Amino acid sequence: MSAHLPPLVPIIFGSTVFAILGYFFSLVLGSRKNWIGSSLILLALAAWLALQGILSGTGFYLVTDSFPPRFLCMVAPPILFLVLLFIFPSSRTWIDQIPGENLTYLHLARIPVELVLYWLAMYGWVPISMTFAGWNFDILIGLTAPIAAYFILNKPTSSKNWILFWNIVGLLFLLNIVILGILSAPGPFQKLSFERPNTAVLQFPYVWLPSFIVPSVLFAHLVSIRRRCVAG
Repeated sequence: MSAHLPPLVPIIFGSTVFAILGYFFSLVLGSRKNWIGSSLILLALAAWLALQGILSGTGFYLVTDSFPPRFLCMVAPPILFLVLLFIFPSSRTWIDQIPGENLTYLHLARIPVELVLYWLAMYGWVPISMTFAGWNFDILIGLTAPIAAYFILNKPTSSKNWILFWNIVGLLFLLNIVILGILSAPGPFQKLSFERPNTAVLQFPYVWLPSFIVPSVLFAHLVSIRRRCVAG
């Protein structure tokens, strides 16, 4: 049985989520060429957060023996949304206008997220393997994000390959924790941590981790990698 969490944990997590939403809001304000389209994206993100909050609040995701698995409702739409962003020329034009340092600073959100995951593990909500005390190295990307942003701002030519490498490593670290999370969560794909499963992501507000934070970080990495590859 998971222990009751201190109020500080969901407060920090929720603040991180809304900080990321505020980041996207700042992108909308800076996008004067396609303000309407950007605003629609922002509204869609807010509606998505509200929907996931409602579903998790009703216990929808706690039913883990359904087919197809209900957790697909939290991960499939964001993946489809990202695919569409990179397919349409107008959205590619918009994402190519985002300053590279802004994309890099977004990864600072990984620091409070990793601290929250550690607290969740201490109270039995996730396995220790999903934290920096286990097999999750995501906090390293958050800690080095300011360094990467510095090189983007001050040494754009000589540091191009290093920034590409940093984003690829960050993408691999993200993939690592996603796989750990899926294999540790109750459901048809669980292969790990049966004694302490990953139940946090099935509940509010931590459902926002796979449904919003992970796609946001993935978006930042993919845009940065695309920019480095397209720029040659």
